[in-house]
Amino acid sequence: MAQPALIESKDGAGQGPASLDSVLGFHIRLAHGAVYRHFSETFATLGLTQKQVSTLWLVAEMPGIAQSELGNRLRMDRATAMSIVSRMQERGYLWRERCPSDGRKQLLHLTDEGRNALDQAKTCIEEHERWLKSRFTSDEVKKLVEMLARIHE
Repeated sequence: MAQPALIESKDGAGQGPASLDSVLGFHIRLAHGAVYRHFSETFATLGLTQKQVSTLWLVAEMPGIAQSELGNRLRMDRATAMSIVSRMQERGYLWRERCPSDGRKQLLHLTDEGRNALDQAKTCIEEHERWLKSRFTSDEVKKLVEMLARIHE
């Protein structure tokens, strides 16, 4: 890929991209939008969001995880985590219990309905992943994951 042409910034502070097409963040945003749209279409019949699926998946992998730890692992603020957990509880997908050693903590568990919803979600994820990975070779997928991890870790 050719280097983007640079032009002097308006404030004279340095060089800036010559065109929007040369802005990496712009392409990341477009890619995110495409992936999110496909995810939403794939999950439309389940009525689950990416964060809700991630919540169910993590609770399934770590039964009894504290709600606060779930938020930390999924990089969600406290209010967002609480809202998602409440929504999943209202739908009958998980239940909370007070931590015996620290009454301030809420421990999370999947219900049978939650396990069924997660199984359906995993089928949708397989479809979504096939769509996404079909754009890359196996080596490119590994490299892309590695490069994206540098941004979010």
